[in-house]
Amino acid sequence: MIRVDHLTKYYGERLAVDNISFNVEKGEIVGLLGPNAAGKTTTMRMLTGFLMPTKGNAYIDECNMMTNSLEGRRLIGYMPESTPLYMDMTVRDYLSFFAKLRGLNEKYTKSRIDEVVELCNLEEYIDVILGKLSRGFKQRVNVAQSIIHNPKVLILDEPTVGIDPIQVAQTRNLIKALGKEHTVLISTHILPEVSVICSRVIIIHRGKIVAEDKIENLSAVLKGGRRIKVEVKGPVDKVTDRLRGLPGVKRVMREGDFYILETAADIDPRARITETIVRNGWALLSIDTIEMSLEEIFLQLTTNEDSNNE
Repeated sequence: MIRVDHLTKYYGERLAVDNISFNVEKGEIVGLLGPNAAGKTTTMRMLTGFLMPTKGNAYIDECNMMTNSLEGRRLIGYMPESTPLYMDMTVRDYLSFFAKLRGLNEKYTKSRIDEVVELCNLEEYIDVILGKLSRGFKQRVNVAQSIIHNPKVLILDEPTVGIDPIQVAQTRNLIKALGKEHTVLISTHILPEVSVICSRVIIIHRGKIVAEDKIENLSAVLKGGRRIKVEVKGPVDKVTDRLRGLPGVKRVMREGDFYILETAADIDPRARITETIVRNGWALLSIDTIEMSLEEIFLQLTTNEDSNNE
């Protein structure tokens, strides 16, 4: 549904987006995650036809946004990070205005406004002037305008920035609901956003894609292995020594009452760990695989504080 092919953007001599490629399939909710100034907004503006790339192409449902931008825009609902609102309009007037811009006929506009207002929980505010709404409800109005024409693709840029925690949770639930009917690409620098909403994450840093996968798969890709947490009742020195000697175990560390084993990606040593502990007459209290948190992955990929000094 969304295809990005070697997209590159320079602002003068500054490289903002550096030869990136990715796909978003129909029905996916994908997070474009990165620190501020990573290139997320520039990428989204090129996808929506707002900016032309220096090189490369972007496609929305096979429509080339570089050569057929007008047709492609009809397929997109776009919520920029800062959407200009006409503060003297009511919610109803504002959505009617956008429906007219999108070419909806008068009869369909009325029923469609009712639908999006219900979906965005704006019923009691439909005749309220926009200037009187809180930031959170203005965000809901922005989402409503982006879906007024029932687009195939939704592109949402930082949809929860600047709103309170309750409204953040409500906005996330709204996006998950929209994902049942639309393909969604959401940009954010907020880590919990991706974990809660997205099926897959693309991490961008300094204009480059540095990782792309399901969140649960990124840990093994990044570390080149896995971590196993073992609780054993036995002599620390001897337990550590035996565990270190197992095939595929790269390192053994102590964290409180637990042993943390770093192992090769292609070896699952849990059966050997269990066998070794039982054979030596020690008590195995627990054994678990540890996944890196999204925060750990993000920091390792987007900071210069290299954690490979390990």
